[in-house]
This record gives sequence, structure tokens and C-alpha cells, in this order.
Amino acid sequence: MKFTSVLLSVAFLASGIDAFVAPAQRFAKNSIKLAATIEGTVSTPFADATVAAVPKVAQRWRKSTKQVATLGPASSSVEMIETLFLAGADVFRLNFSHGSQEQKKELLDMIRTVEEKYSHPICVLGDLQGPKLRVGEFSNPNGEVLEEGQIFRFDLDEAKGDNKRVQLPHPEIITASEVGHILMIDDGKVKVEVVEAGGEYLDCKVIVGGKISNRKGVNTPDSILEISCLTPKDRSDLDYMLGIGVDWVALSFVQRPEDIEEILEIIDSNTPEGKFKPCVMAKIEKPSCFEGDNLENIVKLCNGIMVARGDLGVECPPEDVPILQKTIIDECRSQGKPVVVATQMLESMIESPTPTRAEASDVATAIYDGADAIMLSAESAAGKWPEESVTMQQRIINRVESDPHYRSYLDANAPEPEATPTDAMIVAARQISKTINAKALVSFSLRGSTVLRASKKRPSVPIMALCPFPETARQLALSWGVYPELPKPGSYGYQVEDENMMDYSEPTVETAPSDFDLILRNACKAALKKGLVSDPSDLLVVTAGLPFGTPGASNIIRVVPAAGPACWDGVCSVEA
Repeated sequence: MKFTSVLLSVAFLASGIDAFVAPAQRFAKNSIKLAATIEGTVSTPFADATVAAVPKVAQRWRKSTKQVATLGPASSSVEMIETLFLAGADVFRLNFSHGSQEQKKELLDMIRTVEEKYSHPICVLGDLQGPKLRVGEFSNPNGEVLEEGQIFRFDLDEAKGDNKRVQLPHPEIITASEVGHILMIDDGKVKVEVVEAGGEYLDCKVIVGGKISNRKGVNTPDSILEISCLTPKDRSDLDYMLGIGVDWVALSFVQRPEDIEEILEIIDSNTPEGKFKPCVMAKIEKPSCFEGDNLENIVKLCNGIMVARGDLGVECPPEDVPILQKTIIDECRSQGKPVVVATQMLESMIESPTPTRAEASDVATAIYDGADAIMLSAESAAGKWPEESVTMQQRIINRVESDPHYRSYLDANAPEPEATPTDAMIVAARQISKTINAKALVSFSLRGSTVLRASKKRPSVPIMALCPFPETARQLALSWGVYPELPKPGSYGYQVEDENMMDYSEPTVETAPSDFDLILRNACKAALKKGLVSDPSDLLVVTAGLPFGTPGASNIIRVVPAAGPACWDGVCSVEA
């Protein structure tokens, strides 16, 4: 039996969705025997530890869609974080709209404690608050009721408001608004139309009446405001995030590509050369994101996207939101960028132990659409049933991904491969893993770019990434079908003497690992540890670029048995 190698650089992919993890009993029976077979990689004690740990985390290999859980008062203990992790959470969101910076650091430390306990990378997403546009205050502390058809003024006067006017302490809104523009107050509960735009005021006709009270939010769906996405608070929070080491930063209030360029410049200027930088996630919640080629360029500039359906649903008609969600997901899949669907996924579970059937269908739709991850907000942060919410999403994920139609939906919307050696390698590795019923597609990845290309192709097996940097492993934990191995300090030679002074500069041929067999042995070792293989003859498809450390040197695919590269004479590799 002989397999021909093709080209690639950094990715190891894994087996079919229904066979991601061997049953626990079979795994326990065979893993020690297999561990002893892998030459120079594992000892019996390692295998014993693996058998004990796998039942708790093996469920992760049964799914491709990831979960993001927001932490808050209902989930601010290490015990609850561990519970949510074991229930299926892959990413934890720290919402900087609430609480202090110090509280976020405490939560991050708890997450890292759980990560260390299970030797499994956990991604941390820091979410910036963004500008909060609000009306001023009223003389009546209970606010005022606006009647449909009446004229109401918003101005810059700091005097408290009444039933005829109120302060709008945002001159940018007044400047950008034109006759016919709509303003939404209090998440759209009150809707007004501009009938006169003065230099320091807006006279508006009430279209949908209702109560308006102190400091209620204002949305401007028709206007592009000349304000930065980053408030002074956001800049302080971003600096703090860079200091504590979050893996992703979510940017709110994105209106145009220039907003992404601004935060990237700040991150670049505040990160020492050669050191780790967090990924940037743009929250799509403004109609201006869909004007012209804005969406394409926003996706191109950032590392990932969040479909923030809360404000998006206020600023756009409700009937448009499902279409916009699919549009965003399709654009992200086309460019190979992770996309998270968020807001009101299981809203009723804030109070109820079970979701509505409409909510279950909504979660399933996001999965069928091909989202990389689905996110819980108040359900896990402040609800009465945080564990049950994560468990319910996990059940929906498992059910959808076991549906025979799921694969056909993914394949129907699959983007065409790019005419590049790397994409050609990924397509070849995907087909090989399917043809030989491999248990995983594995990739050695420095920065994760090739692994993301593999995820873009939505293979029928898990994608296992071996990374020298824990930060890369954590960032990849968000992506569809990707399961990175958390490296031990000094893995693959990428560490200086001081563990706190990791060198994240781009490797060179001189500093990169030179032993391809080391990569192959670690692939087999990691597959055993994760419960992906239970028999020495189980196959892995390994992709790599030789020589290591050479940018773009994606040039080899190798098929190896789980017992290790030295245990199958029929294995060969052909370099380009």
C-alpha cells in the first residue's frame, strides 16, 4: 500500500463526524497497547492518564461547531467555568461593558487554571464596549411618553428634558442626520423621523410612540457617524487586554474598513516586535457595513467576524436579519475567516431550563449555515441556567451535525479553492482523508493560517493543529472543526531560557524544527491523547512544509498509522 505526498504547510486533519472518538470502553482497552507501540513517544503512565482524561473532553471531537460562553455573575467561579467547559464551551467571552478590569483578570486566571487542568487550549475573547449613544436626562425621573405624530426635538442644550425636547449629547449625530433619517430610541421601542435638521438640533416626527426616559440608547441606522469605534474607555480596556493576554479582541460599532485599520494600528504600536498579538474580531451591527464593498473589505482586514444580531436587529428590519446573517457567513467562508453568530440564541433560558422551539431552530439554522461558533450572552453570564444553556446548545450541535443533510449543505456553499499551492494541498489532503477513512487531518502550524485554510474547506474529519505557541493553539480553538494541541513549554524548540520571554518572531530555517519525524511522532501522540485513534492501524493525514520556517513552503502530505511513522513500511512521502 502506497500513498503519494502532495504539497502543504502546517495542518493535520481528522476523521468523519460520526467517528471522531472511539467509544470509551474500546479506547480504554486499546490505548495502553497503542501507547506502547508508538516508538519513543509515550509511556504506559501517559496512556493511563489519557484513559482517565478522555471521557471528560472526548465529546469535543464529536463536534465541529464551537461554542462561545459569556462569563458574568452567574459564571464567575472556577467551578462554574470548568462546568461550562466540560459541557461544551470552547471560548469564554469577557464583556468589558460590565465590571472592572481587575475582575476580568481574575476570570482569565480561572480560565487558565481549567486549561492547565485538562491540558486543552481554551480561547478567551475580550469584547470592547464601543461608543454608547444615549439621550440626556428628563426633569421627570420617570421619563416622558411620546405620542405618535408629535414633533419632538433633540438638541445640545444640557437642560433637563420634558415632553417637547431632550438633550442629545452627541453633536456627531446631529451633524450626520438629514431630513428623512430615522432614529431608534431604547432598542427601537420608540422610532422617530427627522423632519428638520438644524445646526444644533433635530426636530423629529414620532413614528412609533412610547416611553422615553433617562440615558436611553440611540441608534442611527441611516447615518455614518464621524466618531471612532474606540472610546477612551475602550482604549484603556484594549491596553489592559494586551497586558493580560486575551486571544481575541472584539470591536464594537464597526461602520467601515477604516475602523479595523485603526485598532490594528493601535495593537501593532503597543505590541513589542516579535511578540504575540491578539486576533481582531469585527462585530457587524451597522447597516453601513453592507454598503458597497464594505463587508468584503472589513472581513479581509480582520481575523474574524461576529454577527451581532442585537444592534443589527434594531438598525435593520427584523425580516432582513436572517438574510444578512447568511450573507455575512458566506463572505467569511469565502475568505476563510471564522464567524460567530451571537445574541438571543437561547434567550428564554435566562429564566427557563428549556428553550423555545423557535430558539432551537435558530441555533440549528446558524449551524446549517456554516457558522464557526454560536455564542451565549446573558444565558451564561447572568441567567439562572448557565450549564443547561451550554448543554442545550451542545445537544443541538450534535443533532445537526449527525444529520445526513448537514454535509450536503456545507458542500453546497463551499467556496472554490484558490489557485495557490497551499489551497491545492488542502483540497488534496481533504480528499485523501475521506478516501482512506483517516481518523484525523493534522497540521504543524506556527501562526495557524494553513489550519484556517483547512477549516475553510470543512473536511469530514476533525482538524488537529500542533502549535509551538500556546497563543496560536488558543486562537485556533474558535474555528470550525479545529482542535489544537496545547504545547508544553519549549515544544519544537521555540522558547528561550526564561519561560516568560517567549520569542514569537517569525521562525527561520535555522530556528525552526528540523526533525520531521518529531512532528509525525507528536501527531500520533496527540491523536492518542485526544482519543481520536484506538488501534495501531488507524490512519492520520499529516501536512507540512519543508524546510520548516520557510514562508510558503507548503509541499508535503504524508499518511501515517497511529502506531507511528516507523511502524508501517508502506508509508512514503514524495516532496514537490
